[in-house]
Amino acid sequence: MRDTQWIVAILMMIGLAIAAPGVARAQAGDLRYALVIGNAQYHEKPLATATNDAALIADTLRQAGFDVTGAADLDQDSVRRAFQDFRTKLEEAGPQAIAFVYLSGYGLQYDGENYFIPVDAFLQRAADIPVQAIRVSDLTQALAALKLRARIVVLDAARDDVFPTNGGALATGLALPDVDAGSLYAFNAAPGTAAPEERGTFGAYAQALAEMLRYGGVPIDEVFARTRLRVNDVTHGAFVPWNVSKLTSPLVLLAPPGLDGVPPPEAEAYGDLQGEPIHDFTDATDAYAAAVELDSLASYQEFLAAFPADPLCGRVRALLAHRREALTWNRARHVHAPNAYWSYMLRYPDGPHAADAGRLLAGSAAPHDPPARFDPYDFQGLAPPEEEERVILDHADFAPGGPSGLNYARVPPTPERFLPPLPPQFRHLPPPEPRAQGYLPAPSPIPLVYARPVTRLGTLAAPNFAPQRPIERPGERFGGPSAVPNQEFGHALPNPAEHFDERHVGEEPTHTQLPALRQEPAVSALPRPPRAAEIRQMPRVAPTRNFAVAPHPAAPMRAVGEAH
Repeated sequence: MRDTQWIVAILMMIGLAIAAPGVARAQAGDLRYALVIGNAQYHEKPLATATNDAALIADTLRQAGFDVTGAADLDQDSVRRAFQDFRTKLEEAGPQAIAFVYLSGYGLQYDGENYFIPVDAFLQRAADIPVQAIRVSDLTQALAALKLRARIVVLDAARDDVFPTNGGALATGLALPDVDAGSLYAFNAAPGTAAPEERGTFGAYAQALAEMLRYGGVPIDEVFARTRLRVNDVTHGAFVPWNVSKLTSPLVLLAPPGLDGVPPPEAEAYGDLQGEPIHDFTDATDAYAAAVELDSLASYQEFLAAFPADPLCGRVRALLAHRREALTWNRARHVHAPNAYWSYMLRYPDGPHAADAGRLLAGSAAPHDPPARFDPYDFQGLAPPEEEERVILDHADFAPGGPSGLNYARVPPTPERFLPPLPPQFRHLPPPEPRAQGYLPAPSPIPLVYARPVTRLGTLAAPNFAPQRPIERPGERFGGPSAVPNQEFGHALPNPAEHFDERHVGEEPTHTQLPALRQEPAVSALPRPPRAAEIRQMPRVAPTRNFAVAPHPAAPMRAVGEAH
């Protein structure tokens, strides 16, 4: 009898493993930590939903077993303290830890780098951005230096630029980044585009991500693909989120519901769709949904070839134009050589990154205009844009009847084979309860309907990283702007080229056979002396060590193929 019981138990365990193999791998002894920051109270233009969005994501991750550190409306020093505290927790957790970072607020790109803007930033010139904002690659490379199970970094920060910067135009939205191995990066809007201003209680991206994270048994790559479809659906194509994954193993955060649970609505698996060519679809609506879900240069090109006369072609051509330009700039920036920047400017004379290319050429003492003869860079075989794409790039909005005047067709409802219907609990989310300055609001509980509850709910820690005084404008401090350097986070930066490979889920960049940029050693920086107003606010505590260092000097430019 006992032998029979053992056999039954073993068969049940095998059945569970077969039913949810990814779940078994993802939940076996891993530790989950999340850092969630929502910045809304900007001087230039406050954001209506940023802190609510962060609170919604924080509560969702807590239900998925993450120990969450959440904060709101942080200045530059506070963001750095929050991240250093988060990094320390990950160091102590070890190689089985999963890290999830969600930043909501304003983001900008400058000279190929992405920046998260703290609420005390006073950006009068484009050159102020590296001084007063948080360089995102500092955060991601600090995470990449740790041995972790997985790293997920979400920037809900691609918005219209509201900062009155002078000294050169800024490209719209966020730049296409280079992704570290073992990481997944996601933006609320595709590189080079921006989400429109939102006036509701929650932003469309955060609400969609919170919804999709609650489906059990769904791999994390598919979570973000479904998020993209949901946002495209509810905004009628006003913006399209982006993600790219170089995770080294499958990751499922929640198990599917048990036999007594509510079965989730059926949707065709993301992996199955990846294997189905766009031209095999007979309906343009299905083909468009598949192209957006895959979100690659190839999928958009296949749609245009298969349905050249469909009204959705204008919208797909716009997505293609922005992606091609983002890839072109990313590859030019990776090579970091004058001939690459000149080649970009020849392809895009008035392109979104023409000012960036000019600044980088000037910084290397290279002439702005290309010489009569030079070795053009071919961008790894990436084709140049058609003239129509250059016209499209003058506008970064995709809304039907929007200000661009390009009259994009309205996106039809996404077929249910690709996207489950919107769950009832997400149709009318109540506003969260506001909290004190520096703390995320408290959202109303949303039950896990389509997933099995985790064995241990996560926690929500709310240390008050925010300044305990009114935020001063830098120009008001003794008559001059602040000169706090763009500090790093007390770590040795790895060479970005070491993390490239030739294939990963999502959109390129794929960097092959390119020389790595030379890395210069970090230069220690003296801590900024406190100002009188700050001294009065300081608690009487023992002094602590300042781990900040100055930014790396820019690598010297060289021609492609130069020996180093």
